[in-house]
Amino acid sequence: MVNPAASSKRGKILVIRGGAIGDFILTMPALAALRNQFPEAHLELMGYNRTNGLALEGGLVDAVQSIESRSVASFFSRKGPLDPSMQEYFSGFAVIICYLYDPDALFQTNIASISKAQFIVGSHRPDEQLSVPASEVFLKPLERLAIFEADPVPALSLGSPPNLNLPTIAIHPGSGSELKNWPEVRWQSLLGKITLEMPHQILLIGGEAEGQRLERLAGSMDRDRVQLLLNQPLVEVGRALLAANFFLGHDSGISHLAAAMGRPGLLLWGKSNHTIWRPPSRKIIVLQHPLGLEGLTVETVLNQVRRLALG
Repeated sequence: MVNPAASSKRGKILVIRGGAIGDFILTMPALAALRNQFPEAHLELMGYNRTNGLALEGGLVDAVQSIESRSVASFFSRKGPLDPSMQEYFSGFAVIICYLYDPDALFQTNIASISKAQFIVGSHRPDEQLSVPASEVFLKPLERLAIFEADPVPALSLGSPPNLNLPTIAIHPGSGSELKNWPEVRWQSLLGKITLEMPHQILLIGGEAEGQRLERLAGSMDRDRVQLLLNQPLVEVGRALLAANFFLGHDSGISHLAAAMGRPGLLLWGKSNHTIWRPPSRKIIVLQHPLGLEGLTVETVLNQVRRLALG
């Protein structure tokens, strides 16, 4: 076993993580555990640009590298030439922990051909049949580095929140799949009832593909009570979430971000395995129905929002 921080501050560890926003956030406990175990080592993340900023701004890593480049893609080729600059890059690490989908071990083999780093393979996704929480699955490879019983709850610090004039409920009425979304007409009804009987301002959050949905929902409400946060960098979304008193959403990456920012919240959950994929925060409540999202009525959700956001 290699101790990447044994010799000096120049010891370097690289974590490679693809996947969606939620996948990355559920891997953050591994970054935190590495930082805690090897505080003198240089810790670097190679991942997608949209999530790299969270790790860097949150102080989880010392540097980031984009995985979205042709030079990195050469390492997934069976016989093609390996990019010289990336050969030099990878060879500078003592330990490489890789969570990429690499079924034929092409990436691992190419790394081994140019680097003496200890290469540790992590699962890119949990086994659905085992029903082990994802953040615990992503911590498992660190046992190779004598890291056991690390905290599996993602936590992120992004500085001070912006000032909001009223108590605020942040809402993300979308997700990465329409199958995970509560019907828009029910969101519209719920938002109307919340603004009628509760004092909260509504912060509607969405990505580029969700813009029209947010505009429709906002258009049905008193414009003085609603703000839109549309297609913003995740760091800015995280800071906005920090200012909210409560979060309401689906099975989505933004829900994981809200949980990592320490927000209490309610998630309207569909048919995915919540034991594996729910945010492990104790402040997050998952609401399900045997018939799926269609079975969740507006009144059921409103009762839970009343209880949790006003309690």
